[in-house]
Amino acid sequence: MIPVEEALARVLALAAPPRPETVALEQAAGRVLAAPAEARLTQPPFDSAAMDGYALRRADAGCALRVIGESAAGHPWTGTPRPGTAIRIFTGAPVPAGYDCVAMQENVTREGDLIRIHTPSANDNIRPRGGDFALGDSVAPGRLLNAADIGLLAAMNLPELTVAARPRVAVLASGDELLRPGETPAEGQIISSNDLAIAALAREAGAEARILPIARDTEASLRDSFARAADADLIVTIGGASVGDHDLVGKVAGDLGMERAFYKLAMRPGKPLMAGKIGNAAMLGLPGNPVSAIVCGILFMQPLIRRMQGLEAGHTPLRARLARPLPPEGDRQHYLRARLQPGPDLPLIDPFEDQDSARLSLLARADALLVRPAGDPARDAGQIVDYLPLTRAH
Repeated sequence: MIPVEEALARVLALAAPPRPETVALEQAAGRVLAAPAEARLTQPPFDSAAMDGYALRRADAGCALRVIGESAAGHPWTGTPRPGTAIRIFTGAPVPAGYDCVAMQENVTREGDLIRIHTPSANDNIRPRGGDFALGDSVAPGRLLNAADIGLLAAMNLPELTVAARPRVAVLASGDELLRPGETPAEGQIISSNDLAIAALAREAGAEARILPIARDTEASLRDSFARAADADLIVTIGGASVGDHDLVGKVAGDLGMERAFYKLAMRPGKPLMAGKIGNAAMLGLPGNPVSAIVCGILFMQPLIRRMQGLEAGHTPLRARLARPLPPEGDRQHYLRARLQPGPDLPLIDPFEDQDSARLSLLARADALLVRPAGDPARDAGQIVDYLPLTRAH
């Protein structure tokens, strides 16, 4: 068995470089920029008013000034500036050359065409040309695009972008006992939940996930399933990768030319994890226990999918204080389902008493995975420990 850190490094080494594709800007949110995005114009393209008021010369601010025109957004004033004059101006409108400040309308008294500044401003209230960005400025690749990025790139006049293609992930559950949700189980049968959960995790990490038909416990069925996944960038199998008589995934994958990176690692839950390459695709063989499959999906599959898009991968633990004491840990790194609650300085973390890897209900209630290294000594309440947050809808 290898440690978790070494296993993650070997999994990430399976990632192929991102595949670039061009998408319309309105479809780019949540995608990873794969090439520099260069501004096609300067923003603002002119000196513009930062507020409604009057454009004037600062040297004239103590005098009565005559209003000789108006500048509004989309309708610039095109006259000739003269000393002792001002222009009525609105937010975002071009400030005519020759005027060097904008007086807020609240600081101005107006009678007919004459104004007087009764409260001078320390600021020019002008947004200078190019104050946001200039022609040729660029956004660097490797960025997961959010709403603010989309707004910026739109302002840069970019109708489309080069982004990393979403990794194609094929999710395969296997087992004679499995049925689809909505079907009625007979004696000895259960509903397949792992493949749906793993596909959801894959999509959460930015992948395009496809759930394959459930494979039966025969080599022929598994070979057919692998053939259906031939176009995938990542094949994720669930169950059937152990050493039982009916655990055929590893054998069939090996017969199909899988280059194994490792099998089994020193962690709980999720010891029987297989990783490697099969053809041009990376492959992960997740355990069949529901909690084990999901925890391995979070720890290994999601970082691999992020790496395939050119993103930083791995997990950065957070810190919390134990809500209750814990006994010594065994010889495998343990990820305990736990709840978080506010604490005086750090959050308090309280692991569930029951850590059965078949109990999905506990995982659904958990806020975090408490990380206990192999051989970790007994811990008292109040001691600081590491945890990984779990994504939850609020």
